[in-house]
Amino acid sequence: MFTSFIDEWSLEPAGDPILTRTSRLLPVRWRGLPAMLKVADEPEERSGGQLMRWWDGHGAAQVYAATDSAILLERSESRRSLFHMAMTGSDDDATRIACRAVAMLHAPRPSPPAGLAPLERWFQALAPAARLHGGILRTCADAAQHLLSTPDVPVVLHGDIHHGNILDFDARGWLAIDPKGLCGDRGFDYANLFCNLELPVVSAPGRLTRQLAIVAHEARLEPKRLLQWIIAYAGLSAAWFLGDGESPESTLAVAAIADAELRG
Repeated sequence: MFTSFIDEWSLEPAGDPILTRTSRLLPVRWRGLPAMLKVADEPEERSGGQLMRWWDGHGAAQVYAATDSAILLERSESRRSLFHMAMTGSDDDATRIACRAVAMLHAPRPSPPAGLAPLERWFQALAPAARLHGGILRTCADAAQHLLSTPDVPVVLHGDIHHGNILDFDARGWLAIDPKGLCGDRGFDYANLFCNLELPVVSAPGRLTRQLAIVAHEARLEPKRLLQWIIAYAGLSAAWFLGDGESPESTLAVAAIADAELRG
């Protein structure tokens, strides 16, 4: 599945293939450098690859080579991770690092790539789920409707910012990988820092309040609007879980915490 790219780009395999729902990856070496070959199986991933090329290594991993369906990325070999930092007493530092990486991605650049999905399309699953299931999902849908009807100046968005998608590239700093390719209000990209269920501390008592202050300061976002984005994002995540037949309990718990903070 990788042979044509290995031959075309003179790559040396350096690990086992990694298969995901949307792409196939292979650690390699390219001209002596660690790299990752990523072959997209879904349009969303191909759009993300185009966005990585547009960022051109500024705030994101550098793309060494690309086709319509595959990209060759610089690969981090660092043992440091934001996830480990967040789980071992450096949660605040990890959040600041993530915010600064996001700010680099949002920096103005000419001629954004075509085909970016607007947030209105991204949120299409939320309103029907709220009508069907009610409860706090209605609160999430109301927050999303308000935010989408009162947008800030749109920017190019990563679309899936979390602790596993910002990696340490040593001298090049902390850089993003695996974007979805969206456009819209920049507050959206900060919300998943509060909603990443792979991070067990997301619903720890007091965490949201503490991280809210850090993100609002670093990103220069109004705390109330940031809370609304967290509520909306958590609701969208819950809608996706419900659509896949999975429990939305954990992500709805984050929405409830954010809603209580907003009302408090």
